[in-house]
Amino acid sequence: MTTMSNSPQFFSRFKKTSQSLKASLHPWSLFLDLTSLNLPSSIPDSTTRITQNFTHFRTNYSIIVLLVLFFSLLYHPLSLIAFFFTLVAWVFLYFSREEPLSVFGYQVNDLLVLVALFAVTLLVLVWSGVWLNVVVSVGIGVVLVFLHALLRSTNDLVADDMETSSYVNLLSDDDSPRGGL
Repeated sequence: MTTMSNSPQFFSRFKKTSQSLKASLHPWSLFLDLTSLNLPSSIPDSTTRITQNFTHFRTNYSIIVLLVLFFSLLYHPLSLIAFFFTLVAWVFLYFSREEPLSVFGYQVNDLLVLVALFAVTLLVLVWSGVWLNVVVSVGIGVVLVFLHALLRSTNDLVADDMETSSYVNLLSDDDSPRGGL
């Protein structure tokens, strides 16, 4: 169990996690650039676009799905509050932890934490009575994300990804050990 002396460390880790998420968020002007939207030329081009866009815009896509979910729950304020607390539980108990969770001196396995949080999320869905609303809104969000990933050209993303890719040396034509960097 986390004591008060560990609270500053926890909030420090939480701050680092949120900063890392913010760093992976790409500018919305780049994300919504209408000049980059066009039909793919082939099936391989489609799969390449989807893969590269999912990798490049994963944080933006997560925000889109969460916004669609949020807007679908606006008319259900109790459900919105319940899902907010569920999200907080996920962030604090699973995503922003670096060391194992300890309850009453016993270490709790990450798989058990994951299963418990999943079960709580399902219970909140059933209790709130908006499970169909949530499923449909997440489905709409996923379709929007998939359409964007399919239609957005990746030509302008290659240079950015090449600079940050750990495989840049494999992709270079230069024979130097640094791969042209």
